[in-house]
Amino acid sequence: MKLALCQYDIKWEDKETNKKKITELFEACPRKNEIDWLIFSEMVLSGFTMNTAAAELSDSDRDFFRDLAQRNNINVSYGGVENGFNNLITLNRHGDRVNTYSKIHLYAFGGEDKCYKAGSKQEVFELEGLKVMPAVCFDLRFPYLFWKMAAEVDLYIVIAAWPMRRAEQWMTLLRARAVENQAYCVGVDRLGFEGKVEYSGNSVCYDPLGKVTVDAGTREGIFVSETDVAKDLVLKTRERFPFLKERKKMAWM
Repeated sequence: MKLALCQYDIKWEDKETNKKKITELFEACPRKNEIDWLIFSEMVLSGFTMNTAAAELSDSDRDFFRDLAQRNNINVSYGGVENGFNNLITLNRHGDRVNTYSKIHLYAFGGEDKCYKAGSKQEVFELEGLKVMPAVCFDLRFPYLFWKMAAEVDLYIVIAAWPMRRAEQWMTLLRARAVENQAYCVGVDRLGFEGKVEYSGNSVCYDPLGKVTVDAGTREGIFVSETDVAKDLVLKTRERFPFLKERKKMAWM
């Protein structure tokens, strides 16, 4: 499966402008016909706002992503708020919703816990033969979420609004989640400014050995992986290095 990561400068609380921008980026992508799964960042139509009304997805917002999936025969994952939850939503090629994950760890340092409701359930879903575990931004700092599901997961997907000043931490943690769990780990962040906070993108996918399969760097656009995401590599890595079997069951896991 060919992954594509979309990172761009989100216009603050302006969904219609952001939809137009996404459409332009997709049409300008020279490899758009290769895409199997297109992944967007956290609160991708509004930016990481504490204005819940501005972030809440409408039917027309959902229709936009459904149409993107159907028209181009691709799977789509995107971030948006529904019923007060900060969600990661995944659609299949028909535009049907296959999973909704609600962010468990809200970013209290930024006041997110005062504005949104915390999710309470981890999710694992299947997409074209891959077992996928979704996570949102601050969840990445809590490795027990990833460890707990490792044996049944081929790929972790993390969407975020992760500031540039902590970009090294972002990339380090993504790679660590891939290596320690011997699974793919995909992270998609945004570009631009929200007030004084700057975002650098650095959307990336690491394979089960920690090697980069796609790296968007700090550029705007849609970036397609050079190699397919393959379940076989997960299986071969775990067979050659059977480290997951050595894990001890701890009371806090």
